[in-house]
Amino acid sequence: MSETNNAKWYILHTYSGYESLVKKSIEQMIENGNLQDVILDIKIPTETLVEERNGKLKAYEAKVMPCYVFIKLVYSSQLWFMLTNTRGVTGFVGPNGKAWPLEEDEVKRLRLEERVVNFDMVVGDNVTVVSGPFEGLVGVIKSIDEAHQKAQIMLNMFGRETAVDMDFVQIEKINATPVTE
Repeated sequence: MSETNNAKWYILHTYSGYESLVKKSIEQMIENGNLQDVILDIKIPTETLVEERNGKLKAYEAKVMPCYVFIKLVYSSQLWFMLTNTRGVTGFVGPNGKAWPLEEDEVKRLRLEERVVNFDMVVGDNVTVVSGPFEGLVGVIKSIDEAHQKAQIMLNMFGRETAVDMDFVQIEKINATPVTE
């Protein structure tokens, strides 16, 4: 249909709490309309937060930017019409509701496409968290999900071991060999 090289990231504005519904609706639209080559990716940016409830630590995913869904697509007026008429969508972010693509630096800052190509860590490696709410904490890799580029890390927080899912880009391997002078 269209070249994927022309695909850019756009932002859809949604009603509060409708982000997941909008994402599911668009995924269904892609499947039903065979639009895989023009709508390439849909993301709702989230971060892992930890809260103490009843003396227990609870990790949960919170939306970084509520009311927004990020979508990578090859823009056309037909897609604009289909997406803006999706239940829960109020329109594209841009002047007068016109779809306005994100710049490359914005895509990198929002970590929409950040991928780690060479992930050389294995289960059992000691790692340090380099970004996010757990920055500076040290843990051990419990499991690795290559497809989603995530690793489950066991972190020691408040005297307890807690499993937290982290993106590959959020962790670094701790060098086990001591440096001698």
